[in-house]
Amino acid sequence: MNQMNNETSAVSALTVDQDRLWQSLMEQGKIGETAKGGLNRLALTDLDRQVRTLFIQWCKDAGCEVSIDQIGNIFARRSGRDNTLPPVMTGSHIDTQPTGGKFDGCFGVMSGLEAIRRLNDLKIETEAPIEVVVWTNEEGSRFPPCMMGSGVFTGQFTLEETLATRDSDGVSVDEALQSIGFAGERSVTGHQATAYYEAHIEQGPVLEDEQKTVGVVIGALGQKWFDLRITGVEAHAGPTPMDLRHDAGLATAHVMIFVNQLALKYAPHGRGTVGCLELFPGSRNVIPGQVDLSIDLRHLEGDILEAMVAELKAEIARIEQQFGVTAELKPTADFPPLAFAPACVNAVRNATQALGYSHLDIVSGAGHDAIFMAEIAPAGMIFVPCEGGISHNEMERADAKDLAAGASVLLNALLASAGRVN
Repeated sequence: MNQMNNETSAVSALTVDQDRLWQSLMEQGKIGETAKGGLNRLALTDLDRQVRTLFIQWCKDAGCEVSIDQIGNIFARRSGRDNTLPPVMTGSHIDTQPTGGKFDGCFGVMSGLEAIRRLNDLKIETEAPIEVVVWTNEEGSRFPPCMMGSGVFTGQFTLEETLATRDSDGVSVDEALQSIGFAGERSVTGHQATAYYEAHIEQGPVLEDEQKTVGVVIGALGQKWFDLRITGVEAHAGPTPMDLRHDAGLATAHVMIFVNQLALKYAPHGRGTVGCLELFPGSRNVIPGQVDLSIDLRHLEGDILEAMVAELKAEIARIEQQFGVTAELKPTADFPPLAFAPACVNAVRNATQALGYSHLDIVSGAGHDAIFMAEIAPAGMIFVPCEGGISHNEMERADAKDLAAGASVLLNALLASAGRVN
């Protein structure tokens, strides 16, 4: 049996229990809830332990077999008729930013659980097993890098180096896992998967602006990150004439404007951001002698992303000459553009059409665990709107009806890949 065929027209238009999904999201959202209604639930803290324990209990109540690997990823498996087949996987994360919301990541996990609960309600058996996974430390807020659990699972990071990573207080990942009781015994070697799906709030404003209920995610932007240090000469702001300055701050301003113009040049998929900026010596009457900044470039097409980098380097060289400064550009991250598997994209799109939801093909501008999973299995994603496109913020909001729509699409996509027996 070919689990990943394209016969998605046979997808049954099943829907989830909207009230139960919402209740689960709100109940897990009490653990680490902030005064503003968001979440502060950093990875591998006691609050993380509490929500993990709750999730495991819910999964066991739904008849799932639960296992934990050595990096703390949690796997909850619903048996299929043929358990020798690779599972169809879905999931996300339940750790948050320090000022995060109740839906980022958590929606993907709870929608996977709701899909299993709904299959149980309807007594539907699948050919292949279905597995919901909670990935450890997707956010990277406490321990770098982000997408840690899925990165180890898919072989992007080594277990040994990851366990040795320390937070700002000097606590290692290994020590944190041990302290909360989630240093599992299961091997971290990524097992085969028939497919992987991840439901997520969009974290952007496109679906809301287009008034669409579901985003069919066709791929993810490639990302190239850099640290740039511009060095000039700090000097007194009064006695130093404007034409005799080596102003690192002014040179930096031109770099920042260029990064923005570069992204606009390669619209609609171009992105350019300076997110970190530090001036030295940081005195109001001293011309900056050194500036450190971060540069984040993104695009859907690899060739264009490389062209953006080349243009950035050429502009930095020109700015060095114009302002009498020196510049050192260091790459810090490189994620190539990703096209999700056509079979998974089609399963999502056809499930959306069968359910009658308005939808839009969309590209993910952010990193998700699905990006790493796509390296080892066919993968796809489902987006639903979030209010104002706001995420990584306590003001993060999503409509219960939209969340249920995304979870219903997930349910039907899982069935299309796992194979419905009855």
